[in-house]
Amino acid sequence: MVNKGKAGKPSSGHKNGRDQRKNPKGKNKFPGMRKERPKPKDDMDVDNEPWKKVPVRKGKPLFNPPPVPKDVLDKYTRGERLPQQEIASFRSKTLKKKALRAEKKIQWAEETTARAEVLLTEESGFLQTDEGEVSKYLTQKQIVANVDITSATKYFNLDLDFGPYRVDYTRNGRHLLIGGRRGHVAAFDWVTKRLHCEINVMEEVKDVQWLHLETMFATAQKNWVHVYDNCGVELHCLKQLQKVLRLAFLPHHFLLVSSSENSQLTWLDVSMGEIIKSTALKKGPLNVMAHNPYNGVVCLGHLNGTVSMWSPNQKKSLVSMLCHKAPVETLAIDSAGKYMATTSVNQELRVWDIRMLDGPLGKYRLRGNPVDTSFSQRGCVALAFNNVVEVYKQWNLGSYKKGAYIVHETLGNVSSLEFCPYEDILGIGTKKGFVSIIVPGAGEPNFDALEANPMQTKSQRREAEVKSLLDKVQPEMIVLEPSKLLEVNVPGLQDRIRAKVEILAAVKELSAIQKKILAESASEEKKKPQASGGALDRFLPKQKR
Repeated sequence: MVNKGKAGKPSSGHKNGRDQRKNPKGKNKFPGMRKERPKPKDDMDVDNEPWKKVPVRKGKPLFNPPPVPKDVLDKYTRGERLPQQEIASFRSKTLKKKALRAEKKIQWAEETTARAEVLLTEESGFLQTDEGEVSKYLTQKQIVANVDITSATKYFNLDLDFGPYRVDYTRNGRHLLIGGRRGHVAAFDWVTKRLHCEINVMEEVKDVQWLHLETMFATAQKNWVHVYDNCGVELHCLKQLQKVLRLAFLPHHFLLVSSSENSQLTWLDVSMGEIIKSTALKKGPLNVMAHNPYNGVVCLGHLNGTVSMWSPNQKKSLVSMLCHKAPVETLAIDSAGKYMATTSVNQELRVWDIRMLDGPLGKYRLRGNPVDTSFSQRGCVALAFNNVVEVYKQWNLGSYKKGAYIVHETLGNVSSLEFCPYEDILGIGTKKGFVSIIVPGAGEPNFDALEANPMQTKSQRREAEVKSLLDKVQPEMIVLEPSKLLEVNVPGLQDRIRAKVEILAAVKELSAIQKKILAESASEEKKKPQASGGALDRFLPKQKR
């Protein structure tokens, strides 16, 4: 039923009724009510920003976020903030607005990151033994029988006849590369056991190394370094790198570092194919090498017991530390770039703080000469003695004196060790193949998908490669302390006054020289004899008259 007005026309629910409600002249539809004007936007109001998305209802937030604990907030702090008095002292309103907006953004980012810690549900856990039970006596079969099916499949043994083997994992911990001394090279996805390629190069392989992606890897062979793709096709033969013993790759700089028998240390840029720097050290064969992931500095162990740190920007070593009285046997640096573990021929393990270049923080006597040493992401240290591998947890708490955490015995002598990133797995290369053992609590349980994603797809891998190339760090940025790169060299007042005085003195000197040259040229022109008797001389006097 339709309601009708005085004129008998529908007042609502009809097109004509809607047309009557239109107000083309801009008058108020409801007389007696004043139309509110929009409030002017305050320049100092930085609470309503597009980057700060909070669900609202009628101008008020739906909920108030809970407060963040101070200890969690301090973990994600981004430095000291500007005092409010200093911001209020700014004369420019635009500068005040920018400073307040920047402080609000930093505070919001800190709180959001701290609240997101709740989403990190995975936790690292070590073995919990019963009273009177020691974890080092537990075998891998007992551990596999008490873990889930997914973790149990990560323990496996490859029986191969081309050892001893060198081992290397990708940054995301998904792919594995092994290289045997007798020429056998294989790359595969060790989680799904899917083989990428398997080749025999028919010559000695001394070391293997993944490059920036799992589609390319390098092998240090008898004479030169060769680069292959994940199908086993040879892409490059780097004849500039001769008789290489060890390889390392700096992912943020795209630099392949090699150390050779001829005591030659070389940095090669794989994105351009150029050698950035090649240095002859003259310190014997360089078969002990590791790089610091924090600053990109390469550390080398020498026969005289010293450890030297090198950068492609310097001709000499940045630091040379006397770590042992005997030749350095192995060298390892943790993933955060804070601590360095060195072992020597005299059966000694020392741990150093390479941030302060101080130490040793710990000195331990070993039961033999270690073959290789490796750090895990959670601070565990693995040592290899002949055919026995010992893992110690939290070395800085004196766990070495308490005894080993995990002990595993292999069939052949161990040649290399490496912990798998983001997994509780230790890869062991032996003379008779490869062994993957479970070390509970060794890996980081939560990963950053933008940094290293074990589950990345092919399209994500392409995007990550392009992004890493755009964010490539230049070799000139490799320094011992990266925080110094953020410092600005602001000259003092006296330096600026001295520079201005020198500029004024130079200007005065130039003006005096210019005046002298002009005076000499004017005097030379006066001394020149004037020509007479010409047609022009007879014509000029007539014009003057």
